Amino acid sequence: MTTGSSSTSTATPGGGISTFKGEERALRADRLGTGGLLLSVLAATAPLMVVAGVMPTTYAVMGIVGQPLLFVVLGVVLILFSVGYAEMSRHVHNAGAFYAYISRGLGGTAGASAAMVALVAYNALQVGIYGIFGFEVSGLLATYADLDVAWWIPALLAVLAVGTLGWLKIDVNARVLGVLLLIEVALVVVFDIAAVADPGAEGLSLHAFNPDTLTGAGVGTALCFCIAAFLGFEQAPVYAEETSRPHVLVPRVMFLAVAGVAVFFALSSWALTVATGPSKIVGTAQEQSAGLLFFLTESRLGGTFTDVLHVLFVTGMFAALLSFHNVVARYAFAMGREGLLPAAFGRTSGTSGAPGTGSLLQTAVSAVVVIGFAIADDKPAGDPTEPVLHLFTWGGNIGALGVIVLMAAASFSVVAFFARRGAAGPQGVRLATSVLAGVALLVIAGYTVKDFDVLVGAGPDSSLSWVLPGIIGLAAAGGLVQGLLLRSRAPERHARIGQGNEAFQLDKAASP
Repeated sequence: MTTGSSSTSTATPGGGISTFKGEERALRADRLGTGGLLLSVLAATAPLMVVAGVMPTTYAVMGIVGQPLLFVVLGVVLILFSVGYAEMSRHVHNAGAFYAYISRGLGGTAGASAAMVALVAYNALQVGIYGIFGFEVSGLLATYADLDVAWWIPALLAVLAVGTLGWLKIDVNARVLGVLLLIEVALVVVFDIAAVADPGAEGLSLHAFNPDTLTGAGVGTALCFCIAAFLGFEQAPVYAEETSRPHVLVPRVMFLAVAGVAVFFALSSWALTVATGPSKIVGTAQEQSAGLLFFLTESRLGGTFTDVLHVLFVTGMFAALLSFHNVVARYAFAMGREGLLPAAFGRTSGTSGAPGTGSLLQTAVSAVVVIGFAIADDKPAGDPTEPVLHLFTWGGNIGALGVIVLMAAASFSVVAFFARRGAAGPQGVRLATSVLAGVALLVIAGYTVKDFDVLVGAGPDSSLSWVLPGIIGLAAAGGLVQGLLLRSRAPERHARIGQGNEAFQLDKAASP
């Protein structure tokens, strides 16, 4: 016992300190099994939002018929990425995930930069969804309840609901996410079956899987749209400290998530081409826009099914909001625990073991951004320049760019981490896959920056084409500066970056 302390301290198996203060520094273990972790991760992919939103947009804007093949190609790239990423997860169990891995491979300064990029990127992804969520709920209330409600009212109510759930035990969150996810997946599967059973004039054509469909200037940008649909699978290591066997469960969940998402989205995007006919999918998507899926279900499955689909479209977005909220809160917790944010963020709430302060931070950021866009909103509903629509497109693409950059950096950090340990044999194969994945992800990141004006719907001469991706650049630079300052002024704090609970064994050894 430390003299003058009001609590005792003992080391935990995970390397934490089991005092009251120590419990604040450690997430509660054994909260999630394979099912709960998989559902928490997959909820962020928002399957219905991708099928109803991302896929029609990609067909309409890019004119690429081979979108199903793109999902297969990206699935292969992300499987290659996951080989090294999963192996890293067996050695590093830290809620900081990306930045912890990058710290272990490329050093603490690079890790500090990655931490700031992750915090900004996942916040942008989460907050951006509030825009489309509020827009859709407002539309549902106008259609079915004859109520004229401004988009920001349901958006702010969702901020409050998500923030409240973020304080609960993660296993409670997993059950909420699981129910919402399974229902929306089931509805999409029903549509897929209906499309195959009642195809368009061209029948059960496999033309969308023909490599010849991946030609033209829009392929690179289409890759950017499609890779955003996978975001969520990489979050599994964030929950490593809250599982019973992270070295087993985290790799298992990542491979299940990537493979499942690739197959599901490839088949669903193919079902869209079957329903319209490959030669008509681009024109129909341009005509129907985000209403494409609902237009196709109306004629095959009826109005009631389509109405239910509209409602589940909204609940699926809520599930994604909660999933990203949990990730941001855990990144903030890991950063606070290691001195990259104030120490208050590195504590958990006493009753649920959730990272309460990080949850409050994410809730506050969401509320401020939604209120800011609400104040700027002086356009009529449905106007393409309406700020609420900008909130979704800007936030989503800023976040996607940040995560793509993090995945590329993590791939090379895996190589550095295992190369220093004399990797050979199977480890050498893992290093090769990480190099291939890292190069492919850098190419996709380059296309994302190059075509950012297309992604956010701005003109080629718009300042948004460099201002918005510049936010990720500023985050990376800011974290890099913080890392350099810590290395020169507080080397003991710099040495903790990416160490997680292991760093606090050092504290315990150094305490009187």
